[in-house]
Amino acid sequence: MGKEYIDYDNIVVEMKGIVKKFGDFTANDHIDLTVHKGEVHALLGENGAGKSTLMNVLYGFYESTEGEIFVNGEKLTDHSPTNSIAKGIGMVHQHFMLVQNFTVAENIVLGNEPVKGKGLMDREQAIKEVRELSERYGLYVEPEAKIQDISVGMQQRVEILKTLYRGAEILILDEPTAVLTPQEIEELIDIIHNLVKEGKTIIIITHKLNEVKSACDYCTIIRRGVRIDTVDVDDVSQKDLAEKMVGRSVEFKVEKEELEAGDLILKVEDLHVRDNRNIQKVKGLNLEVYQGEILGVAGVDGNGQSEFLEAINGLRDVESGKITAGGVDITYAKPKDVNESGVVIIPEDRQKRGLVLDFNLAENFILQKFKKNPFASERGILADDEIYKYGERLIKEFDIRPPKVKQLAGELSGGNQQKVVIAREISNVHDLLIAVQPTRGLDVGAIEYVHKSLVEERNKGRGVLLISFELDEIMGMSDRIAVIYEGEIVKVFKAGEATEKEIGLLMAGGEANE
Repeated sequence: MGKEYIDYDNIVVEMKGIVKKFGDFTANDHIDLTVHKGEVHALLGENGAGKSTLMNVLYGFYESTEGEIFVNGEKLTDHSPTNSIAKGIGMVHQHFMLVQNFTVAENIVLGNEPVKGKGLMDREQAIKEVRELSERYGLYVEPEAKIQDISVGMQQRVEILKTLYRGAEILILDEPTAVLTPQEIEELIDIIHNLVKEGKTIIIITHKLNEVKSACDYCTIIRRGVRIDTVDVDDVSQKDLAEKMVGRSVEFKVEKEELEAGDLILKVEDLHVRDNRNIQKVKGLNLEVYQGEILGVAGVDGNGQSEFLEAINGLRDVESGKITAGGVDITYAKPKDVNESGVVIIPEDRQKRGLVLDFNLAENFILQKFKKNPFASERGILADDEIYKYGERLIKEFDIRPPKVKQLAGELSGGNQQKVVIAREISNVHDLLIAVQPTRGLDVGAIEYVHKSLVEERNKGRGVLLISFELDEIMGMSDRIAVIYEGEIVKVFKAGEATEKEIGLLMAGGEANE
């Protein structure tokens, strides 16, 4: 990153002995953190390590159980988000807090609107101020566009501009790349560099080692609520960071034994599907998945993957074509029937499709089988003891934190929410596992676990359909790779037959031999 902008004589954030407890659970255990002006400082840790909790304490969302916080040398008392904003602290949360049917400009100035006449919002002035702010920081946005009509990457820019509009000098970015494409990640890193040049200080909550190395100056590692170390990023490797974060050596590449594929388990023939705007997004797609293989689908987001998967899962109407799973025609089946045909799905959006956020973990684990023995009697009465015993087993097996079966799913970190979904689906009876972005938002230790789980599924003779926007994940995990472009499978390779460059060209609509 380069440290020429850091003012080492100017400590802007100092947290001393921070303890945060939720009942008998200690999320932060006497953590110290020091950040200097002009620094990009990473908070690195596994999902549930306490990173976001610590920053929510700094921002004033949570009140610390013990400890002191100083901002620009001044001790904070009666701490709240309003006071934090007044002190120049802004926070961009992992799940954006935007009003979908408001414009970009309306969201940015919300609560601080320029007014005219009888106290009405001066829309022209708001648009002017947003344009000037976006140009100053190189954060291009269209002020008059509605939030619901812009990309996730653009929505993140709006969130950053919201903090800058309120005068933020210290920006906290919570898992800022979790929902971004590779190109958007590169753009965000450039934005961070530009903000530092403008004198801002950035704290990034993350678990992505490559982004720590490419974007940050210093890194504080937290493990299970305890500060492990603070390091100069230039002095450590990704392997060093991973071991400090997880507390053990981590395998970045999952070893797979050679297997001969078995019977055909999923066959998709000439599938056509339209999106919500009645635009055809899947255009004659053909695909086959066999038992004992991982078929990876490589493609840029927005090329029909979501519509294709919703059609398989019974959530979207099929215009024409045929889907067969285990010899059963599921083209027009309902989600319940798809599941009972032996297909389980790790969905793209864990919060919208994967979980009931107001249910506890035990309840989420049995969503598809709460009527079945041993979880319910013949009269349909739920057997709480069996439900919670099953929940405790999955929590332990998948290392879900905090390890409480009665914890609400909506109260977990994003990565632990993903673990709940994966635990439930893999534990259901199935012949085919469809995994969509299964490691999105997970730390390196959890990614290792998920990858090993997918390989185990394949080794047990099940078919695995892996859809990911991470090309290195597709290439590292797959036995065969199918490239999707504009709703069609344009080519299928055996593992090792194609280079990353060749697949990348096909993903962009080019030819592999260019």
